[in-house]
Amino acid sequence: MARVAVGGTFDPLHDGHKALLEKACELTDGGELLIGLASDEMAKNKPHTVINYRSRYDNVMRFINTQGIYPVIVRLDDPYGPTVYDDFDFLVVSPETFPVALKINRLRREKGLREIEIVLVDYVLAEDGLPISSTRIKRGEIDEHGKVLKHA
Repeated sequence: MARVAVGGTFDPLHDGHKALLEKACELTDGGELLIGLASDEMAKNKPHTVINYRSRYDNVMRFINTQGIYPVIVRLDDPYGPTVYDDFDFLVVSPETFPVALKINRLRREKGLREIEIVLVDYVLAEDGLPISSTRIKRGEIDEHGKVLKHA
């Protein structure tokens, strides 16, 4: 049984996010999953509009519950959340958030805490071979499954 942390904005909830969340669920092995969900204030820094926190919370919870997991979801007002002071066995990240995970472990070392094992989940690729991303979806290039959308 493990304590696992994963974080993000999760809007829209796409297949790349689902791969991250599925890996986090798998690693819990009957333990605890903590999901850090970016606050509306943090989400304002994204290059695209983001739906409100409550809607994102509900979307993530609905998906996770299909995995048979009942996580703790906490609001993130910074990129680190409780990972800089609370103990976790695994921190699940994408290539985009990997540098944040390295910084979390640096901050933990400075506080005399043990490092969290970082589990890197690679990008899920769209039909065109490029990573599925919220930005690409919001631009209308692809859908949440990576299907390239035809433009008239």
